[in-house]
Amino acid sequence: MIGAIFPGDRTVQLLDFPDPTPGPGEVVLEMKASGMCGSDLKAYRGTANTVFKRTGPTIAGHEPCGVVVEVGSGVDPSCAKVGDRMMVHHYKGCGACAECFSGWAQLCNNLSESYGNNAHGGHATYLKVPASTLVQLPEGLSYEVGAAISCGSGTAWGALKRIELSGSDTLLVVGQGPVGLAVTQFGVAMGARVIVLDIQNSRLDQARAFGAETGVNTQSQDALEAVLALTGGKGASKVVETSGTAVGTLDAVRCAGKWGSVAFVGMGASVNLDVTRQIIVKQLTLKGSWTFSKSWQAECADFVVKRQIAVDRLFTHRWSLQQADEAYRLFDTQTTGKAVICM
Repeated sequence: MIGAIFPGDRTVQLLDFPDPTPGPGEVVLEMKASGMCGSDLKAYRGTANTVFKRTGPTIAGHEPCGVVVEVGSGVDPSCAKVGDRMMVHHYKGCGACAECFSGWAQLCNNLSESYGNNAHGGHATYLKVPASTLVQLPEGLSYEVGAAISCGSGTAWGALKRIELSGSDTLLVVGQGPVGLAVTQFGVAMGARVIVLDIQNSRLDQARAFGAETGVNTQSQDALEAVLALTGGKGASKVVETSGTAVGTLDAVRCAGKWGSVAFVGMGASVNLDVTRQIIVKQLTLKGSWTFSKSWQAECADFVVKRQIAVDRLFTHRWSLQQADEAYRLFDTQTTGKAVICM
């Protein structure tokens, strides 16, 4: 089979790999869609700082979605059988701790594999994973949407779950890349008033098209002044930070109102906070939000089906596996929306 790897020098290589064979408790998926994620760019650029050890070339892609074509021994047919349409929760833990039992394998102290990181991912013809990582793709959702829910849109859902968003909230979304736009899309569907921040007018325009009430370009306006003016001096009751920048992280805390909750999705920022003035006296609740659990992934997919949310609108580019190098060169400019590799 063919698989795409990141050598780390802003290129993608297509290599031949043996077709996988499932062992006990494992399945093989024929890939149908594999999403491209902003976090891929660290490995693509060669700047990733990962705790995982690799033993050889590793196929990229941690947003896999496909169909089961082979099942190993010991797999309950109620969990997976040939022909099932599946997403993948892209982490493998010990399988025996409280975090693994609750579907949060990424929090396992013995987390051993992250598909697309130190274990083969979805940018390939086939993918072998434990059946325990599979999440059913509901009928009516495309494989491309399933790929988005397998990380980007699922991460947006997880952040909104963390802050317990309701229709009575004013939601501030910091950053309108693919994950931020997904937060906006879901927040609007939940009935919240949505305000967004970004430094690109094109992304602010897309957020408004998704239902955001107001977009603020923080290169020309101070975020706090703008948000206070829009909220009658109160600030936002709920905030999701997706940019991963120091400025965005500070803006998220600054713009949260009294008793507000802030979820941090974007990784990479280091900031200094005045804990007394910026957190304690506003009674803020700050939460880290690292992707989602298996049950939240399934819940997100169910929400998309029931509310008929057009997740497809996030995609600005669809590529073939043979176009992966061209796809990531463009994606690296960070001027596009969501992109997906379709097989």
